[in-house]
Amino acid sequence: MTTPVATTGAALETRGLRAGFGAQTVLHGVDLDAPAGAVTGIFGLNGAGKTVLLKVIAGVVPARAGVITLDGAEIQRLGPERRVARGMAHVPQGRQMFRSLTVEQNLRVGAHVLRRRDRAAYVQELERVFGMFPLLAERRRQPAGTLSGGQQAMLAVGRALISRPRIVLIDEPSAGLAPAVIDELLESLAVIRQTGVTMLLVEQNIRFGLRLADTALLLQRGRIVYSGPTGDLDADALASHLGVGRLLRDDLTAGLRGSAAASKPTRRTRSRAAR
Repeated sequence: MTTPVATTGAALETRGLRAGFGAQTVLHGVDLDAPAGAVTGIFGLNGAGKTVLLKVIAGVVPARAGVITLDGAEIQRLGPERRVARGMAHVPQGRQMFRSLTVEQNLRVGAHVLRRRDRAAYVQELERVFGMFPLLAERRRQPAGTLSGGQQAMLAVGRALISRPRIVLIDEPSAGLAPAVIDELLESLAVIRQTGVTMLLVEQNIRFGLRLADTALLLQRGRIVYSGPTGDLDADALASHLGVGRLLRDDLTAGLRGSAAASKPTRRTRSRAAR
């Protein structure tokens, strides 16, 4: 049974979250708040525990200790499917398409909880996703394995959105994509945020992530070492926390400068294909 708790206005909260594998502890008491309707970016070097954190929140990896609340109710003891039923969706690293299934069949898999509860709502949500990503509608009967990397990224996001989530966990959406496709992905995610969906975003591409995120969390060896609005971030301090050199420091500066522009999406994404 879930327990109502006092909230800070965040859609999702973790307190004292610990997790790991065998004798190895990866997360060491992580506290985070994901404000409702905003994009919270989680950044850090490889091995910092970013993907593990998302998997623990999604219920894929069990928490060893701590509390996870979604809309004020504890969910750390719930399985992944019950978390989906409560309004959570997860876009895993690598997108994990069912390559032999068609685009529409992949979307049906993402909507399995919704279809069991309300088949009519599923039809409406399918059309809504196709409306957001017209290219997916054009390729609805095409095997997912034949799509380009950018198209698969759109399908992964669409598969998460079709369950009508209140919060979406997105792990490395820009991984392996060409720069032009990354720009279109950024516009797509910015359009989605306008719908009021809360996002928790893990990104290795810091410039991309900073252009989308409202709040930045820096994870270092399984601990949050910084949390605050992206508009208040200092590029030098951020680079120091991440241990990056001058080239990446310039990239961080560009990302911070572009964060405001990313909050004003165009409609180009709705009409152009993610190549």
